[in-house]
Amino acid sequence: MTRNSNIKIKLYLFISFIILILLVYIFYLYDLQVRKNIEYQTRARDVSLRINTIPAQRGKIFDRKGTNPLVVNIDSFAVTIIPAELEMNNIDSLVIKLSEILDMKPNDIKNKIPINFKNQFLPIEIKSGVPLSIINIIAENIEDFKGVTWISKPIRSYLNKGSISHVLGYVGDITSEEFQILYNSGYDINSVVGKSGIEKYYDQILRGSNGIHYKTVDVQGRKIQNVQLEDKLPENGKDIVLTIDTKIQTLAEEALGERIGSVVILKPSTGEVLALVSYPWFNPNNFYNDQSNSTFRDVALDNRHPFLNRTIQSSYEPASTFKVVMSTANLEEKLFPINKSINCEGSVWFGNREFHCHVPEGHGKLILHEALEQSCNVYFYTLGLKYLGVDIISDYARRFGLGAYTGIDLPGEIHGLVPTPEWKERVYNTKWVGGDTVNMSIGQGFLNATPIQMANLVAMIVNEGVIYKPHLLKEIRDSVTGELIKKNTPEILHTSSIHNSTFKTMQKYMRGVIIDGTAKVVITTKAVNIAGKTGTGEVGLKDSWNAWFISYGPYDALPEDQVVVITMVEAVNDWEWWAIRAANIIYQGIFADETYDDAIDSLRWGWLRNKRKPE
Repeated sequence: MTRNSNIKIKLYLFISFIILILLVYIFYLYDLQVRKNIEYQTRARDVSLRINTIPAQRGKIFDRKGTNPLVVNIDSFAVTIIPAELEMNNIDSLVIKLSEILDMKPNDIKNKIPINFKNQFLPIEIKSGVPLSIINIIAENIEDFKGVTWISKPIRSYLNKGSISHVLGYVGDITSEEFQILYNSGYDINSVVGKSGIEKYYDQILRGSNGIHYKTVDVQGRKIQNVQLEDKLPENGKDIVLTIDTKIQTLAEEALGERIGSVVILKPSTGEVLALVSYPWFNPNNFYNDQSNSTFRDVALDNRHPFLNRTIQSSYEPASTFKVVMSTANLEEKLFPINKSINCEGSVWFGNREFHCHVPEGHGKLILHEALEQSCNVYFYTLGLKYLGVDIISDYARRFGLGAYTGIDLPGEIHGLVPTPEWKERVYNTKWVGGDTVNMSIGQGFLNATPIQMANLVAMIVNEGVIYKPHLLKEIRDSVTGELIKKNTPEILHTSSIHNSTFKTMQKYMRGVIIDGTAKVVITTKAVNIAGKTGTGEVGLKDSWNAWFISYGPYDALPEDQVVVITMVEAVNDWEWWAIRAANIIYQGIFADETYDDAIDSLRWGWLRNKRKPE
């Protein structure tokens, strides 16, 4: 082969190689610009795309009138960061600047920044409830706050402070544990959720659905154009109308005063709760921006337990109020003649133990209705141990709804306890003895009930065998139009096979407690006729008793016109029979349409006006 031929071959190979390279590049450019054009456009858009949440307005909460708001929203802002936009060498400086302007600890901010923050474009909330003045400072110095942004985020305002806090509850930022549970229900890491009360129980109704706003930005984070993605508008939460009567709630709150205890007021014909008071209470407005949790911690560590809703979350020995159940059982079972007397000499021996009556010298001979009126322990000791027995007593306690949930629409309700011999042997590994029956016969020992259960107990007597489920939800309304979405209807919780005649007799017996019995001296209101039963439970401390008063009124009216009032004052308060006194004021206020101050004037208790704390 000649030298020229070799040169030509090499030239052809070189040209072919160049052509091949050009073809590869042409194909690659075609692949980039044509075949993968959409893919890379999507990637570019995703890198520059910012997704901002538009918070939904949480639904408002009203009292039973539907026009008196209890909880509303106040315009406010939340400061957020987009981790991927943070400058790695400037994070510590940014954290310090934010901590100063937001009044937060630097570590609280730094802990919110994820480890792999460069890949995180979703905004993370740093602080909510930020006023416009702070937002203006950040905006004016945005070059010093790269990666920091903000959104409009309304905060909750609780207009009625005091005992209504246990009903309304409060909201707070979602915790990691809550997020894991609620993730599939549409919640995100920046969600605000109900923590207690109505806010928690009806969170799904109140919260609404957040919207989404899309935008594209340049490398400086500045908006450069609108993306071709349609924003999703937020759907506001629904408004809730409660059964609570604000005037009655305030009256009951002031009547109880600063005494550890509770008040339940409901309509027996529907189960509507008109007032639910538990003292002490808390101010939910103090929690929303409590970044250090100091305020929350102070309330949580208070040994009076302000977070405890004593109407549904505390159970007590019902004491002598349980004699209503005992009397009903005997009337129905006819095991001891109601007109046959038992002689009370102040105490009685069963086995090797002496059981005392609250009257040391004794009541003398009493028949059933007299024993209930005077709350004679000896009579009911004897009735329970010798005639009814623990099985019948337990059965009738359960018939009245004790030992079971009422199903009230609040979180955290407990069910109390109706003991049985089997229960005691299982829990304590000891047998039931006669002394247990004796104690249970006067509502003490292992027996426990909540105030809301006692309200149902009285409602059953008023309704002659029917208990309606106690509830706080009256209506659900559209937050924009006010249109009625749902109206809650009464729901029967329990019906009894006890004869109507037995309930009618018990109504007369409970009226006798007011006319001739233990409540005669204290119940002085002339505004309404009341029927009820007193109860004082020993707690093992000298001169200390839990004080109960279970009642309803008007005595001589139809159930739809009546209210049940349960007052309970714990033994930690000074002994002053305040459960009955508080009920007296409440009935006077409700049926004479008076405020607390007017009621005590009408009752000629004007000395109480400036003396609302226990002595």
